[in-house]
Amino acid sequence: MDRASALRLEAAGPLGRRHPLLLVLGAAVLVFLALPLLVVVPISFSAAKYLTFPPPGWSAQWYERYFGSREWMNATVRSVEVATLTTLAATTLGTAAALALRRSFRGRALVSLIVLAPMVVPVIIVAIGIYGLYARLQLVGTLAGLVLAHTVLALPFVVVVVTATLRGFDETLELAAQNLGAGRWATFRLVTLPLIRPGVVSGALLAFITSFDEVVVAIFVSGSRQPTLPKQMWDGIRTEIDPTVAAVSTLLIAVTTVVLAAITFVRQRAEEEAR
Repeated sequence: MDRASALRLEAAGPLGRRHPLLLVLGAAVLVFLALPLLVVVPISFSAAKYLTFPPPGWSAQWYERYFGSREWMNATVRSVEVATLTTLAATTLGTAAALALRRSFRGRALVSLIVLAPMVVPVIIVAIGIYGLYARLQLVGTLAGLVLAHTVLALPFVVVVVTATLRGFDETLELAAQNLGAGRWATFRLVTLPLIRPGVVSGALLAFITSFDEVVVAIFVSGSRQPTLPKQMWDGIRTEIDPTVAAVSTLLIAVTTVVLAAITFVRQRAEEEAR
């Protein structure tokens, strides 16, 4: 065995010894994250009229109450409406921003910092700032105000995903299309967009779930007359605690799981097509 091979084995030794510990820690983290789900789902089928675990009996009455309640249905429709509009706005602006940020220009680092800031700044700070601005502009409680606020939160996710997709993009394809007479819009529509579509779709799905699940900003700016589904859950916990909230939480978990599965499918399919 040569000296280089011996050094590689020596360097890999500690990692190999730590490997079981890493597995244990990883399993502990997964259990910690999954434990609330394992509690919420059974509670949503509880026959009791209050939140208790384990359930004394089983019933689907809380799902029936959710689907039969005008307040819950209105909140759900409003959340879907806000999330859809947010997705359209964030995907359009985020894709454009990612395309612009791949170019070198003065102030690029500052622009990138501003665009990505909502990912690192605590949401409560963003919510307070938006509320102060909306109070002056009379946008509190309006659909446009909530969509705009959620777009600010969802935009960085689209930018990050599309930017990651653009790293493997061959810019000579755009130059070839333009040399053949295609304009900028035709080049984007026929060349660029089809190649980055997996990133755009993944970013759009992340934008949707970011808006659909968001509660902090919604508490500040959605108003009391037309709350979103997460805000309706918050209001329900404050006024009347029953397993209906657990039923809605279970449905939100299901929606989030489906969206994440769709993102994984899109990314895997894109990787297979790229091979």
